[in-house]
Amino acid sequence: MRKGMFALAAVGLLAAGSTAACGGDDDTTSSGSGSTSTVGKVGVILPDTASSQRWGSDDPKFLKAAFDAAGVTVDIQNAQGDKSQFQTIADGMISSGVKVLMIVNLDSGTGKAVLDKATAAGIATIDYDRLTLNGGAKYYVSFDNTAVGKLQGEGLVKCLTDMKASKPVVAELNGSPTDNNATLFAQGYDGVLNPLYTSGEYVKGPNQSVPDWDNAQAATIFEQMLTQNSKIKGVLAANDGLGNAVISVLKKQSLNGKVPVTGQDATVQGLQNILSGDQCMTVYKAIKQEAEAAADLAIALAKGETKSVTQSVTDPESKATVPAVLLTPKAIYKESVKDVVADGFVTKDQICTGDFAKLCTDNGVS
Repeated sequence: MRKGMFALAAVGLLAAGSTAACGGDDDTTSSGSGSTSTVGKVGVILPDTASSQRWGSDDPKFLKAAFDAAGVTVDIQNAQGDKSQFQTIADGMISSGVKVLMIVNLDSGTGKAVLDKATAAGIATIDYDRLTLNGGAKYYVSFDNTAVGKLQGEGLVKCLTDMKASKPVVAELNGSPTDNNATLFAQGYDGVLNPLYTSGEYVKGPNQSVPDWDNAQAATIFEQMLTQNSKIKGVLAANDGLGNAVISVLKKQSLNGKVPVTGQDATVQGLQNILSGDQCMTVYKAIKQEAEAAADLAIALAKGETKSVTQSVTDPESKATVPAVLLTPKAIYKESVKDVVADGFVTKDQICTGDFAKLCTDNGVS
């Protein structure tokens, strides 16, 4: 794995599996050029393209590169948020004889059904980014998602403190209730915010989950929140997509930049919102490292090998211990947007368009 600015976390035993928050079109991406690979094929199912930029561009690119480098054939497909399509793709991959199946589940029920079918067919399984509850995957590769939420909570506190907000009303826009990552994010940021609610330093405002991380629904939900409580002074949004939905509503009321909003995933849009002052912070997860770590395990399994890992998580439903690789997230503020560019996750050309060019110069993005 390339040594980037962010390394693997030595997190030890966690209480539950993962985020994120978070595909391209429903096309197949295959890799493995030149001579036919002597190892088994790997199947990868990604969840959607609507919830986060990463599933459409980042993960397919990084996963394909990792398998290409090893000369291993991979079939990468996206379920486009459709549970039936997710199962259809899995059935096709299992019938085609993949030796390893890696999934990002849409929910644990669908994910478990797919993992069970693969296991029954003698196929090794990996949970990528999201733990499938009671799924029994051989490995789980993700980030320390409770730490992601903690960074978000601390980020909102920092931004409210910088604005000298007094007893601010804080709204929480959580991720999908079917995503175990969203549960972990909430554990992290509520661990920061709940003591402040209890002490009276902050006022707990409306708190609602967004089905399927749907950004359009998020805008509607937040608009209702703001109508019901016009005194909201801070918003814990669980990812950049939800954060941008909040910002779109705040703009209608000329409140953007006056109400701190968090995010996650370090999307181009999220980073631009930070540069413009509309978003307080985001959380950068080095997806290239995540993809390479998962591919490394999948390649070994495709060769009939089993790699040892030093971390694990406990499935909160089955109580089984799942061997894991967990990466360290990084909080990003206006002054550190340049770090995401320097790490190669996004480019200056992607971010510094139009009016953002001067903001990039002012904040050292090069």
